[in-house]
Amino acid sequence: MASLNEDRAFKTPIRGQVRSSGSSGGGTPITIPASPFMKKLGCGTGVSVYLMDRVGKLNSSPWAVKKINSKCASKQVEVYQMRLNEEAELLKGINHPNIVGFRAFTTAKDGSKCLAMEYGGEQSLNDLIEKRRENGLKAFPAANIEKVALHVARGLQYLHNEKKLLHGDMKSCNIVIKGDFETIKICDVGVSLHLDENMKVSDPEAEYVGTEPWNPKEVLEEGGEITDKADIFAFGLTLWEMMTLYMPHLQMLDDEENEDDSIEISFDEDTYYEHLGTRPPLDAALLGGSYRRMVELFSLCTEENPKKRPSAAQIVQVLEENAALDRAPGEVIVID
Repeated sequence: MASLNEDRAFKTPIRGQVRSSGSSGGGTPITIPASPFMKKLGCGTGVSVYLMDRVGKLNSSPWAVKKINSKCASKQVEVYQMRLNEEAELLKGINHPNIVGFRAFTTAKDGSKCLAMEYGGEQSLNDLIEKRRENGLKAFPAANIEKVALHVARGLQYLHNEKKLLHGDMKSCNIVIKGDFETIKICDVGVSLHLDENMKVSDPEAEYVGTEPWNPKEVLEEGGEITDKADIFAFGLTLWEMMTLYMPHLQMLDDEENEDDSIEISFDEDTYYEHLGTRPPLDAALLGGSYRRMVELFSLCTEENPKKRPSAAQIVQVLEENAALDRAPGEVIVID
């Protein structure tokens, strides 16, 4: 992804003098502890996220702090630093209840650059999926999936229509949950791409990063046209994750491992790559009638032709109309 223009680059504040976005002059200086003094919430490629406890502050709500991983290869540090800068710049202009908010961009006591964000929840959706599978449970209740679908679609509608941004890496890892689905927020906008008025990625040189198993065909093909519908495809696969408790196209790993409890796992790389960008199988009959709307939405969102996929705004409209949980489970989603 092309770096931000020099005159638009987010300026790194001087350590100890950063204030929360929107705070008035004379606010309390912010001090970010070194990593060992914060609870690690999770990690991704090149970065780690920590919980910063702010008890005793005027605003005592905790923050999530993203830092470049100390084990990150030195040649990659510059890339992740650029992404962290760009994510801070983007988050400063975002204000939506279903997207984690910006709090500060500063330097920790150990000298590392840090992006402090709203604490969106104790766990990612991916964490909840893994725990559910480990506990021998099946799909999440249909009501939970519908709630996640609606809240994430609202966040995507805001990004696409109001901010003209493609998230660029939708998946369960980038959705944070507080409590028993009390709040649902999209996170990690560090690889977002700008959209033009036709919902196409505006910079021909921009690189779509994404995560391979969630990428649609147009991203995987040379010269494919990337639009807001790339997020919709990945959104559909996120619903699939909640119904199957697996990562797209990788469930064969667990299936093989469970057959004979062997430590060795057979992975057919050719089959994996052959299935990338396609709609993974889903046993709708096994799920039952209460999941019919979500199965239908998953199918619509994972159409190979991007033009056949609904927009985030269309998804929100339909889901809000179906929000009452006492509606007949046999009703399906139809998006014109």
